[in-house]
Amino acid sequence: MNGFIRIFSLYKSLPHSLRGNLFRINIIKFAKWFSLVMPVIVPFYKEAGLSLTEIMALKSVYSVVIVSLELPSGYFADVLGRKRTLIAGAFLGAAGFYIYSFSYSYLGFLFAEIALGAGQSFISGADSAMLYDTLASGKREKEYTKYEGLNASIGNFSEAFAGIAGGALALISLRLPFYFQALIASTAIPAAITLVEPGFKSNENRRTTFRQIAMILNTIIIKERDLRFNLLFSSIIGAATLTMAWFAQPLFEKMLLPLALYGTVWTGLNLITGGSSILAHRIETRLGESATLKIIALFIPLLMIAAGIVPVFAIIPFLVLFYFLRGIATPVLKDYINKQTSSDVRATVMSLRDLVIRIFFAFFAPVAGWFTDNYSLGVGLTFTGSVILIMSLLTLMLFLNHRRHKDQKSGNQ
Repeated sequence: MNGFIRIFSLYKSLPHSLRGNLFRINIIKFAKWFSLVMPVIVPFYKEAGLSLTEIMALKSVYSVVIVSLELPSGYFADVLGRKRTLIAGAFLGAAGFYIYSFSYSYLGFLFAEIALGAGQSFISGADSAMLYDTLASGKREKEYTKYEGLNASIGNFSEAFAGIAGGALALISLRLPFYFQALIASTAIPAAITLVEPGFKSNENRRTTFRQIAMILNTIIIKERDLRFNLLFSSIIGAATLTMAWFAQPLFEKMLLPLALYGTVWTGLNLITGGSSILAHRIETRLGESATLKIIALFIPLLMIAAGIVPVFAIIPFLVLFYFLRGIATPVLKDYINKQTSSDVRATVMSLRDLVIRIFFAFFAPVAGWFTDNYSLGVGLTFTGSVILIMSLLTLMLFLNHRRHKDQKSGNQ
């Protein structure tokens, strides 16, 4: 209830023409995350004859599409506007699920994943930038973490409640959730079309070329070391949470969980993530930046490892803790990046974060799937979690050390 009161109070501080943006952004988030198919997608693939290696390879193709389009789509959002980019993403996302609905082979699934990957790349980055600039137009950008957390919680709660519905539909047919998912994805289209572009620093007079993108990359990655380490750390954690999401259903299978309960357990996990997303800004304020980052860097990969090696009856508590930390990590890490970027390149930078996440995932997923198919699920999780643990601690150390030296230098001047 307090979250809704804060949203209504925020509406009053915004220009009248932009007040509906928050609601429309939430609709887009809902359409993207109300996933009827996710709780039962691994059984759906297996019914079609796919191995876990093939499933992870399919998701790697999805990630490669995102990697190919992520930066250009973010740049288009900065140059042509967030609204146009979000409209394109909404259409492509709906198209992907319509293709899935009428496909029965790996090739058909592949085309669906390409459409979904393209749709995801056009939405990611642009939605966060649209939210931040909408808040900035009301001079409330300092509260971004709070509202990104609320927006993230809408996504998590949507995915949670969809878990129950998707699980129930799957008991009738594993294909039925895809039919309804296509209709739900279509609701993002009118929401995107009716968005109002906030007044941000426009680059519409510039030509959209890869040279322009390279210039932006040189500025935000080569020259801004703080931002570079921040992006790397945030992307590694993002890849960890994404990889774990695809291991959840194999873990359900390992626990001999009935298919009828997949949706219920999935719902519970995402409710936990949604709840912790709402509390993320309070937790980060109380713990402080450094402590929050260290907890995220250490415990997210350790919980992955633990889920792979503990006895079957002990898996659920580790999944609960993992999904709780996932809800904190997303809004907090996005806020740190937003604070270091200007409005005219914000969508590009946020898209770059998602791009690097997908690059890491494109490596982790098929390798983890191969280890799982050829050895065991525990080996796959242990390997992936160990690699992520090393990478997250290393990049966080680089980020904090550079931040400390920078602060010391500023203090001496």
